[in-house]
Amino acid sequence: MAARNSKPEQDTGAAPAATVRTQEYDAGVGWEIGQTAPEDAFRALDDAGTGGVTGPVVHTHPGGYARQITVKGQVISAGARRELDAAEAEQRDGGA
Repeated sequence: MAARNSKPEQDTGAAPAATVRTQEYDAGVGWEIGQTAPEDAFRALDDAGTGGVTGPVVHTHPGGYARQITVKGQVISAGARRELDAAEAEQRDGGA
């Protein structure tokens, strides 16, 4: 009597019978990383000319010197999100 192999041999070179592609979803509109910005976002720069940001994030140009954080319709990057978070934290802490 021949010895039986308890595990059937698997053909490692064979392609899978079916490949299921993962579903991709649009990140949508919002202010989180990967989402599309719903509006422009600006932050005023100080008048002293040091380039320091001041004031809250606004969605129309504040006049004078300003930094544009993001543009309506563009994907929110990690850097833009950091700037938005920093502005929010500064406003929450009383402008410190």
